[in-house]
Amino acid sequence: MQVTFLGTGTSQGIPVIGCSCKVCLSMDARDKRLRTSLLVEVKNTFVCIDTSPDFRRQMLDANAPRLDAILYTHEHADHTAGIDDIRAFNTLQQSRIPLYAMPCVIADLKARFAYIFGARDYPGLPAVSTHSFTDRAFHIKGIRVQPIPIRHGKVRISGFRIQNLAYLTDVKSIEPASLQLLTNLDTLIISALRREKSHHSHILLHEALDYIDELKPKRSYITHISHEMGLHVEVAKELPKTVFLAYDQLRLDV
Repeated sequence: MQVTFLGTGTSQGIPVIGCSCKVCLSMDARDKRLRTSLLVEVKNTFVCIDTSPDFRRQMLDANAPRLDAILYTHEHADHTAGIDDIRAFNTLQQSRIPLYAMPCVIADLKARFAYIFGARDYPGLPAVSTHSFTDRAFHIKGIRVQPIPIRHGKVRISGFRIQNLAYLTDVKSIEPASLQLLTNLDTLIISALRREKSHHSHILLHEALDYIDELKPKRSYITHISHEMGLHVEVAKELPKTVFLAYDQLRLDV
């Protein structure tokens, strides 16, 4: 299995519009962060987790040849707003793209992108099929996907475990039952907004490291990073030897 970090930034991305902090002005490509999303490839099956507002650019940068399914973590705009650009894959593949999400997320998508889900009276619209999931594992072309219930503030959202990879973004808390689904991991990807100043719906770096210490994956990557985290080169030096800051277009074999 190969994974590509399509984006590793928060809802504002980095650089933030109008900001002149040292991170936003950095010339290090690792400090340029599009909105968070992940591409998973298993035996020539390509699954995207979320469609950020930067989806088109991200898929071009990743040179993605096809798209077999989309998994949605939750309904917020920085994770869904790029849905219109799946049209290119509809044309390439001459098929609908299956969307997998919790029922509440599907309902939200249908409300906000009604033109996609309503009467198809205009050629070239995105073509999708919807598949709702609960907490039970399901399969996409033979790939087992285990939803991981987590909390993003007061919002219940989904992480995912695929084989020995777990992807948890927008984390504020993880309940014990979900932690039990995250044992014996090769790779854990978990969000951390910044190092200081608590947030109502996101964990900080030290809290992510606490979860990593509890779960003990072989290696871990931090994503959904704000400009307040600091420069990539500086923060990376402070991390344990098996923990890394992710960056856009980083590719991993899992």
